[in-house]
Amino acid sequence: MSVQEIAEKVIPPNYPPDLYKIRHSAAHVMAQAVLEMFPDAHIAIGPPIEDRFYYDFDLPRTLTPDDLAQIESRMRDIIKGDYPFTYRAVSADEAKKIFADQPFKLELIAGLQAGQVNDNGNPVNEAPEITVYTQDTFTDLCRGPHVASTGQINPDAIKLMSIAGAYWRGDEKNPMLQRIYGTAWRTSEELEQYLWRLDEAARRDHRVIGKQLDLFSTNEEVGAGLILWHPNGGLMRKTVERFWQDLHEASGYDFVYTPHIGKSTLWETSGHLDFYAESMYAPIELDEQDYYLKPMNCPFHMHIYTSHTRSYRDLPLRFAEMGTVYRFERSGTLHGLLRVRGFTQDDAHHFCTPDQVEAEIDFALNFCLNMLRAFGFEDFQAYLSTRPEKFVGEAPNWDRAEAVLEMALKRAELPYDVDAGGGAFYGPKIDIKVKDALSREWQLSTIQFDFNLPERFDISYVGADGERHRPYMVHRALLGSMERFFGVLIEHYAGVFPVWLCPVQALLIPITDDQVAYCQEVAAKLKAAHIRVQVDTSDNRMGHKIRQGQEQKIPYMLVVGKREVENDAVSVRLRTEENLGAMSVDDFIARAQQVIADKTGL
Repeated sequence: MSVQEIAEKVIPPNYPPDLYKIRHSAAHVMAQAVLEMFPDAHIAIGPPIEDRFYYDFDLPRTLTPDDLAQIESRMRDIIKGDYPFTYRAVSADEAKKIFADQPFKLELIAGLQAGQVNDNGNPVNEAPEITVYTQDTFTDLCRGPHVASTGQINPDAIKLMSIAGAYWRGDEKNPMLQRIYGTAWRTSEELEQYLWRLDEAARRDHRVIGKQLDLFSTNEEVGAGLILWHPNGGLMRKTVERFWQDLHEASGYDFVYTPHIGKSTLWETSGHLDFYAESMYAPIELDEQDYYLKPMNCPFHMHIYTSHTRSYRDLPLRFAEMGTVYRFERSGTLHGLLRVRGFTQDDAHHFCTPDQVEAEIDFALNFCLNMLRAFGFEDFQAYLSTRPEKFVGEAPNWDRAEAVLEMALKRAELPYDVDAGGGAFYGPKIDIKVKDALSREWQLSTIQFDFNLPERFDISYVGADGERHRPYMVHRALLGSMERFFGVLIEHYAGVFPVWLCPVQALLIPITDDQVAYCQEVAAKLKAAHIRVQVDTSDNRMGHKIRQGQEQKIPYMLVVGKREVENDAVSVRLRTEENLGAMSVDDFIARAQQVIADKTGL
């Protein structure tokens, strides 16, 4: 296999190979331009990432936006030079000579040398080959792949985006470097479209909209990554949770509730202290025993299952819980609602016999899709992750589980990719990603077999033969977590939620104080009809009140003047600025109730 063929394996699934090569090559061109500007600079790494690329540098001074313009200009000159990208394999010793003045590269080379060992820790060879790529005057330690020459990068389709700080290898104990982000596309039109998407994504930023609509906040005195839900956000969350509960109750789930902490022995049995300790918080000592904040709900559900002797006649069992869990995330990775340290997971665990497993997976998959569709998501992409090299359980059980998952995807006619060997050590899984209004993919639902916990907790059922048998167990997270789901929901709708989700669904606007009493009476009728309503009794003019309602994304502004009071009516304006005119209060209630029930439109 050639070096280039080996390099092609570096490209992540679903990343267009041509764009990967263009961006990887653009990162090298950018590094060349930076080294020309700062000859004594130390270079680190520069990979392509989703839609972009970056390179990290240790520089003698802080970069400015003007520097980016100069670097970008020099990049275009290098691109126009049409310099070929050439690679060659070198020994570790030769690589050290090439990068003698580059400490970060020397550290990487040492790591490559250390990695050239077999399972017993013995060297595979004494002089491991390392690949370097060169274009023009620049040589980098790199596996590739790249375009054939710099001229294959479109100079009109590149842009340097921003400067950020980044710790070497993501560890705050290491030096802080300067990271330059850039993007590269095939055409200038693709670049323009991408920049528009970025602007639109910034407009939809859930942190900005969350503040604007008074949905949630964080506070350093409370702690980073811990969410405070405000009344508006609390109302929305309550609406989602009530819908979630109703759907689960109608679908044969049993609700369970579990503690926020558990003894160390629980996490030893589950294996979390062996495999997951770095994501858990330090223990709390109680009665000379160590307790841990729970990172997952699963072990508690095992004990609920084992609290009774289970018969095959009892199965399938479906335990569901909105359980708050706590996981350590580095401060630099925290991001609004999307990456937090405390979050509520909509967990469920299905326990079933082998002959029930196919129906249970079909049920779980369709349940997930129906729930997501209720929130307006229609574009799905599934990923089937199969058995890794190291796994627990029996290979035939894995084969059966993988086949069941794949057949369920086919029956659901859901597009999917296979991530061969990408399953967790304890079981294969389906991940479901939704595409939002900007076609961004978000990971939400997961359906996963677990061959580990049933063994560790020795769960069983009594079969028709009177013998004990091990049930199949399926994890299922549907929305993922309430926090992350709300972040996705806010950005998908840009805060313009379907009426059924809006914290305030109607705003009554009296033109003068003479109509306030009538507005209060109408508000009482709307509340009795389960429509969330407020009355604006401020001293602002009517036009200002309407604009404020629109800024708050309230679906219906109900303007009331003397004529509306006389006719038991309201004048209906939509947040889209459309004026529906006057209608009776009863007609408005009927209209709003239908829209809320349908979960779509205005």
